[in-house]
Amino acid sequence: MKINLHILFVTLISVMYSQAQEVTVDISMGAGYSNEIYYKLSTQTETVFTANQWDIAFLRTSIFDLGVRVNDGVGIQVFEAANTPAGYDTVDVTNESTWTQLYNSDTNWSSGAFMNTSISGNPFPASGFGNYNGGNNTVEGQIVFVLKYPDGSYKKFFIETYLGAYTFKYSSWTGSAWTADITETVANSSNPNNRFNYYSLQTDSEVIAEPAATDWDFVFRKYNSFLNPPGQYYNVTGVLHNPNVEIAQNDEPGGMLMNPSLTYLDNMNTIGYDWKAFGGSGIVVDSNQAFYIKYADDTVYRLTFTAFSGTSSGDLTFVINNVTDALSIADVSQNVSFGIYPNPSSDKQINLVYDVSALDGNNNNVAIYSSTGQKVYETALKSNSGFYNKSLDLSSLSSGIYVLQFTSGAFSTTKKIILN
Repeated sequence: MKINLHILFVTLISVMYSQAQEVTVDISMGAGYSNEIYYKLSTQTETVFTANQWDIAFLRTSIFDLGVRVNDGVGIQVFEAANTPAGYDTVDVTNESTWTQLYNSDTNWSSGAFMNTSISGNPFPASGFGNYNGGNNTVEGQIVFVLKYPDGSYKKFFIETYLGAYTFKYSSWTGSAWTADITETVANSSNPNNRFNYYSLQTDSEVIAEPAATDWDFVFRKYNSFLNPPGQYYNVTGVLHNPNVEIAQNDEPGGMLMNPSLTYLDNMNTIGYDWKAFGGSGIVVDSNQAFYIKYADDTVYRLTFTAFSGTSSGDLTFVINNVTDALSIADVSQNVSFGIYPNPSSDKQINLVYDVSALDGNNNNVAIYSSTGQKVYETALKSNSGFYNKSLDLSSLSSGIYVLQFTSGAFSTTKKIILN
C-alpha cells in the first residue's frame, strides 16, 4: 500500500508540473559559434555577447580571490615563456618550442591558464602568475606569458602587480621586433555586479562580456577540455555553469524518474559538451540525459537537450521545467510521506499532499513558523489510511519566507515555503 500510494503521489506532482511549466527554448550561437549565450532559467532570458571581443578575463569578486583566464574558445593559446620578470625583455618567438603551453581549467572558474604556471603548485607565497609580498600585501608578477593568436601573431604579456586591481603590460610582435609596451590597470571595482572583468589586447580596451552574476545560470560557449582518450586538449562546444548553482546529471530514458537519486556538483562543466555526439547522419543529441540545476534557495529546474545544428548555424533547442515541487517529497516516517505545491506561492494558497499508508494511531498536523520562530499557523490533518490533498489558505500571513513543519506522531520534518 505504501509503495503504490507513493508512486501515485510522485506521479501526480510530476505530471502536474511538467504540464504546467515545461518550456521549449530555442537559441543560436551563430555560424561558427560566433556568440556566447548566457541563460537564466528563472526569467527565461538570454544575453548574447560576441565570442571574440575579449582576450583575457580577470576575476574581480574579492581582493583575496585571484583568477585570470584566456579566451581559449576563439583559439588563443597561452605559453609560459619565462619565470622571472627580467625574461620579459628577452622573449624570442623563435624559442616557441621551449615554452610551456598553459590551459584554463574547465571545472573551476578561478583556475585560469595564467594561474596554472610553473609556480602555481608551490606553497604560499606563490600565486599563479606571481608571488605574494607580505610587506605591501601585493602579488608581484613573476611569470612572463606569450599569447599566440589563430592568425599566427604573438603578444607578450606580464602582470606586474595585483592588489584589488590587475596592473599589466603587453607588447605585439611585428615579425621582426616588439612594439612599445602598453600598460593598463583593470580594477576589481569595475562592473561590481559581474564575476569577471574582460580586456581586449587587440583593441587595447576593457569590454563587458558577461551579464551580472545574478542574471545567468549557465553559458553556451567554446572552450578547451582535456579528453582522455586521446589524452590531450581539444576545443569543444558546450555549457559551463555559474558558481551560484549546482547541477546533477541523470540518465532518464523514460522521462523524469519518480523521486530520482541526484548528486549535485559544483564543477562548472557538469553539463559540459558530451550531451551530443557525431553520428552517421550528423550530430545526435542525447535527450535521455537530464540535468537538474539547483538554486541556493533549493529551486530546481530540469533541462534536457532536443536539437543541435552544429557549426553551420549554432542553433540548439532544450526543454526546461521547474520541478522543485516534484522533488519535494519527504518520508516523515515509514508510513507517511508529504509534499507541498506551489512553492513559492503567488496567492498565499498552497496544497499539502500527504500519504498515510497504515493506521498506526499517529496524529498528523502541520504548523507554520515565521523567520523569528513564532508559530503563525497550525492545523490538524486526517490520520486514517489514505492519500490526501489539503488546501491551506495562508492569506492572513504577510509575504515572506516561512518554515512549514509536518508532524506525524513522534516524527517531523520541515520545509521552507515562500509566500509572495
